[in-house]
Amino acid sequence: MKTEITSTIKDAQFSPTLANDEIDLRELFSVIWKGKWLIIAITTVFAIASVVFAILQPNIYKSEALLAPASEEQGGGLSALASQFGGLASLAGVNLGAKGSTDKTQLAIEVLKSRQFTSEFIQKHNMLADLMAAKKWDRGADKLIYDPELYNDQTNTWVRDVKPPFKPEPSMQEAYKEFSKIIAVKKDKESGMVTISIEHSSPTVAQQWVTWLIEDINKVMKDRDVSEAYRSTEFLNKQIALTNVADIKIVLYKLIEEQAKTIMFAEVRDEYVFKTIDPALAPEEKAKPKRALICVLGTMLGGMLGMMIVLVRHFMRKEQNLEPII
Repeated sequence: MKTEITSTIKDAQFSPTLANDEIDLRELFSVIWKGKWLIIAITTVFAIASVVFAILQPNIYKSEALLAPASEEQGGGLSALASQFGGLASLAGVNLGAKGSTDKTQLAIEVLKSRQFTSEFIQKHNMLADLMAAKKWDRGADKLIYDPELYNDQTNTWVRDVKPPFKPEPSMQEAYKEFSKIIAVKKDKESGMVTISIEHSSPTVAQQWVTWLIEDINKVMKDRDVSEAYRSTEFLNKQIALTNVADIKIVLYKLIEEQAKTIMFAEVRDEYVFKTIDPALAPEEKAKPKRALICVLGTMLGGMLGMMIVLVRHFMRKEQNLEPII
């Protein structure tokens, strides 16, 4: 009997603690209702802040072009005759390579995204200020407004305050990082079509840069192939002079003919790697920021933070007011 009474007393003593550990929805709603003014105040602050933040963000425009890989009509260079004359050519020390050739389109994409190409592209077109110091775009005058803390467009000098090893004028490494954020090159796996896009505060600049990119990558890839063809021709002529075997000379002459075709094909076509299907245009509508979405997310974040603060304060006070049961 004593044991049962003791057990009942202990259960009565610990039941409030067990009840406190359970979540009471009525209590939660009651706490939130009591702290509604604090929640409203915090939500209002976040809503106003998100609106101000969204308004201060400059419009970003996206210009893009759709490209198709150019056909490989010029042949495969040194590897063009590999399957037919590979054995004979190897006697002369000519490496015709594997049967398959490198995907020229993918190679061009990788060159386009490389540091060397980007650095040369920025320097060639004098784009550094437009890339690193542009603050916003004046629609009426169709010109960029630069950040005065970074660049003085009156004297064309950089005035930004940076710590060593950085200098007032951004380096090509800094420019490459910034350019990598605004360029996108996508290749469709099924169709093989390539899309090149640029995002910038000026739609005119975005369009111009996409156009320049297409022109420059075609020229760079063409110059690389022409240079390689000339070097190959020079090498093959030396091999002809070193051999007296008629069959091998025939192979080498055919290889020289292939290099001549490559050079001729490159010289007569400007769109060497990519053909423009849909050229870049100056967009009329901005791509970002999504100001309405920023305001909605900011308001929601403020509301959730306000409720969290109210609930945390309530339960902290509740824990402090609980007296230990002895």
